Amino acid sequence: MKVVLSALLLAFSLTGCATRWVVDSDVRSFANMGGVPAGASYRFERLPSQQIDEAAQQQLEAMAGAALDGVGLRHDDAAPQLSALIGARVTTELSPWADPWLVGGPWPGPGWGYGAGWGYGGWGPRGWYGGGWYGSAFGPPATPWFAREVSVVLRELPSNRVVYETHARNDGPYSNSADILPVMFQAALQGFPNPPPGERRVNIEIPRAAR
Repeated sequence: MKVVLSALLLAFSLTGCATRWVVDSDVRSFANMGGVPAGASYRFERLPSQQIDEAAQQQLEAMAGAALDGVGLRHDDAAPQLSALIGARVTTELSPWADPWLVGGPWPGPGWGYGAGWGYGGWGPRGWYGGGWYGSAFGPPATPWFAREVSVVLRELPSNRVVYETHARNDGPYSNSADILPVMFQAALQGFPNPPPGERRVNIEIPRAAR
C-alpha cells in the first residue's frame, strides 16, 4: 500500500474501522483425516510452558473452543476422540507506516504467547539495536503494530497421529487481541476437515456487539 494513502487505508483498514471491522487472516492448513464423525469429541492438550498461567490458558482455550465447536467438534474430557493443542502469539513491532528517520520510542515491546516468546534484534545505523528503536530525538513516537499468530493441531486418539494442523496470521494497528484472536481461530478452522491447499486469505467480520 502506498505511503501517500496511509491515512485513508488506516481509517478503513481490513483489520478494523469504526463502522465495519473485518479481521483478515492468512491461513495455511494441512489435513490428514478425510472426514470426521459427526459430533467428534476432543480434549485440550497443554505444553509445559502453557501450564504456568492457568487463567490465561483457559481464556485462550475458550477462544479456540468456540471455533472448534463451530466446525462440529465437541469438548469432552471424559471420552475424547481427538486431542487439541492450541497456540497463540502476539508481538509488537514498528508500524510499517512509521518514518524510520523521524520516529523514536520503545518499540518493539514484549509480546505474549504460548510455546513462543519475544526478543530483540539489531541493525543500524537507524533501526532496531540493543532491544529498542532509536532515531531522531525530536521525532514523533512510533505507532505500535501488532503481529498475531494462532495455531491448532489435532491428534487422533489413542494413536496420537496428527490429523489436522492449521495456522493463521494477522497484523495491524489495533491492540484489542481479546476480540481479534477468537476470529483468527475461526479463520484457521475454515474449511475443516478438508481445507483448500496452499495459503489463503480469510476475512471475517467481528460482530458489532464485540467492538
